[in-house]
Amino acid sequence: MVRLFGYYVSRSYALLGAVEALVFFGAFQLGMLLRFGWSVPPHLTLTSLLAMGLVFAVLMSVAMISLGLYQRGAQEQEASFVIRLALAFLLGIGLLTVAFYAVPAVSVGRGVLGLSLIFAFIGITLVREVFSRLVTAEARKRRVLVLGAGANARSIEDLARRDPGIGFLVVGYVPLSSAREQITQSALIARDRPLLDLAITHDVDEIVVAADDRRGKLPVADLVDCKLSGIEVMDLLTFFEKELALIKIDLLHPSWIFLSPTGFRMGVTGIYGKALFDRVVAVTLLVATAPIMLLVAVASLIESRGRDPILYHQVRVGQYGKPFLLHKFRSMRTDAESDGVARWASKDDPRITRLGAFLRKTRLDELPQILNVIQGQMSLVGPRPERPEFVDQFSATIPYYSERHRAKPGVTGWAQILHSYGYDEEGARRKLEYDLYYIKHAGIVLDLVILLQTVEVVIFGKGAR
Repeated sequence: MVRLFGYYVSRSYALLGAVEALVFFGAFQLGMLLRFGWSVPPHLTLTSLLAMGLVFAVLMSVAMISLGLYQRGAQEQEASFVIRLALAFLLGIGLLTVAFYAVPAVSVGRGVLGLSLIFAFIGITLVREVFSRLVTAEARKRRVLVLGAGANARSIEDLARRDPGIGFLVVGYVPLSSAREQITQSALIARDRPLLDLAITHDVDEIVVAADDRRGKLPVADLVDCKLSGIEVMDLLTFFEKELALIKIDLLHPSWIFLSPTGFRMGVTGIYGKALFDRVVAVTLLVATAPIMLLVAVASLIESRGRDPILYHQVRVGQYGKPFLLHKFRSMRTDAESDGVARWASKDDPRITRLGAFLRKTRLDELPQILNVIQGQMSLVGPRPERPEFVDQFSATIPYYSERHRAKPGVTGWAQILHSYGYDEEGARRKLEYDLYYIKHAGIVLDLVILLQTVEVVIFGKGAR
């Protein structure tokens, strides 16, 4: 690692930043060349041209840094990288506009600016492609040092072993005194010098505090030193939240919730904006899917020879624990629970009709829930509503289960796109971890992401039961 402006940065990404700054500078000069040719415009000098190119390169580089494009792992997910790059260019345009207004001497016309941005985007894309080919995937992963070597640290080791393609690389585990070690000996790093020295030696980006018992045993001064030197320091719960997009309830404690600097709060604008978004999209979907629902209704009548109902209405638990009647196309036999005992749908459930199996696989059985959204009982996106019998059971055995009812239930949700369908209490626990993540980060942007990914779930039948 190298130290820049008081912070430690990966050498490869520091070099990438320098190369891309030159690309920005060259893109500006190329834009000027294409706009004015080889002759310097009368109102400019060679010195002013160089100064303007320098301003362009610096501000665009600042925008790239601001969007985290020089952090290790920023390029691993292509879709996320493209969005970040686009946002960085938008931020760069904003910074340049302010600079041109504040200092007219360095301002350029829209033609030059537009050409420069086009050349810069092409240049940055090519540089990143070369970078990804020259620098190995392992080297691009964020390098993590784990403080602790007990049961909590082992959960990170298990995750890294289960999923080698995950976006981090553990460089080692630093044992804490008097703690029982549960990590492979070869992965241990002795704390024989300050933690910052270990982090620099091992080119560390993040330190995860995974101590089994924190009381009076953490090297607080060392951790503060690392934090102030630009190395990210986080607890185990936050680490899993970032890596797996869930909140592990086994590690969750109330203090983490109310001390968390972000999340678990949606402003008035967000609440009403989400409600308006739900209604508008639901009405649009109702109109667009009306022919499909009519076909499903006709198919249901044909299958049952007109003897059984088309729709199925079932009591579910909604926001703040209020019950409501959920609407679905009937997919099971009418005697599915003739004994009055509530049961989960299981894989290859014999109670499901032939048409019902198709409806569940394609999620067409969920379409009538659009009416629940229009009535305000559900949202398009949120935790899936559960039956009162199961809510009572899980609330008694699964910690924080009742917290999922703080959000309005959804037709689709974060758990539905990231976790397979659960048939038992363990499945409910895992889904709750995704639901809590959604509740913490809920908003229209996340809703749009989930709705778009739901299309993939429907097309490929992921999680269908």
